[in-house]
Amino acid sequence: MTRSEELFERAKELIPGGVNSPVRAFGGVGGTPRFIERGEGAYLVDIDGRRYVDFVQSWGALLFGHACPEIVEAAVAAVGRGTSFGAPTELEVGLAERIVTAVPSVEMVRLASSGTEAAMSAVRLARGFTGRDLVVKFEGCYHGHSDGMLAKGAGSGVATFGIPGSPGVTEGASKDTLTAPYNDLDAVRALFQERSGEIACVIVEPVAANMGLVPPEPGFLEGLRELTVSNGALLIFDEVITGFRIAFGGAQSVYGVSPDLTVLGKVMGGGFPCAAFGGRREVMDKLAPVGPVYQAGTLSGNPVAVAAGIAALDLAKKRDPYPSLEKTADEFTRSLAKAFRSNGIAVTVNRARSMFSVFFADAPVRNFAEAKATDHERYAGFFHHMLDHGVYLPPSGYELWTLSATHGPAEVATTLEAAAAFTG
Repeated sequence: MTRSEELFERAKELIPGGVNSPVRAFGGVGGTPRFIERGEGAYLVDIDGRRYVDFVQSWGALLFGHACPEIVEAAVAAVGRGTSFGAPTELEVGLAERIVTAVPSVEMVRLASSGTEAAMSAVRLARGFTGRDLVVKFEGCYHGHSDGMLAKGAGSGVATFGIPGSPGVTEGASKDTLTAPYNDLDAVRALFQERSGEIACVIVEPVAANMGLVPPEPGFLEGLRELTVSNGALLIFDEVITGFRIAFGGAQSVYGVSPDLTVLGKVMGGGFPCAAFGGRREVMDKLAPVGPVYQAGTLSGNPVAVAAGIAALDLAKKRDPYPSLEKTADEFTRSLAKAFRSNGIAVTVNRARSMFSVFFADAPVRNFAEAKATDHERYAGFFHHMLDHGVYLPPSGYELWTLSATHGPAEVATTLEAAAAFTG
């Protein structure tokens, strides 16, 4: 028995499913999850000493790879000054200044501890600002696990386990959430016509990354902007994944669409629990203590997480890794698709900058229904084939792959060689 197998058995007696976030249990691919001892740049090392090229990178949070020296140094220095104060610090102001400078639509920002918390707070703020109750979200998009956001088609986690919603979410909590297929403007238009004057906001991943990677169709984001403006609703971009990863200014800087509110996380925390939501000043001024919409958090603006976030954003601005990441991702995904097709395997590889997904399908994947229709059993076989060859992939076909600045030619070559040996 490996140490991972031993630990998993122990964990299952103490932690539901043996994990602290469901997808880690390998439920979508089968087998025993690898317990990780450490990360080194583009690599993970498990507790049994096996080394893997890592394309998860803490679900996109690690733009500069595992244990980036500058980020580690900043966090260690912050720990030495104290781990939590429950009072404001200069570091919080510094991180806020960097976010406001980088993200085009954000004039003010509030820090939080997780993407779930930030998304939940942004939706509450939108309701408080508009005086309306209804929220429109998209099937397959994930905005955290708050009750209202676990409506039908809530993204990778519930999709991996075949859960249509979630027990424990009351009808009252979900009735104010309306859903539409991603990339379907007509469906959104119909919702606005049907519930005229009742919709507070539309929340969307500008690049969907929780049904696998699905880019927006031309005109989709622009259409959402037009519909929300004409109907007096707010547009929320959930850029927890895309923010500071797809580009320094996020997806909104790439697609040229400015939302009213933006949700951020992952990269902006440098691998620590740190998130934020921000937007137009007149909207953000509705937050307590200056406005009536309440939101709070003991660890919001935690000094260690904020120090790591500042280091990560400063590195991103200084090094500008984005052109290199995109070039590597483009060449890699082209070669990967070619390897599959050479083995007679139908594949669709979706990519947006340095984020991508492999779908075993012979048709485009543009929404959640099409993502569900792909061959997830084959993905499970591919996952274990790659794991056996020293490559760690997302343990679900509904998750995205991400590169870090530490993935170079050697890591790409190792991965392509392993993929070429998969005959499926």
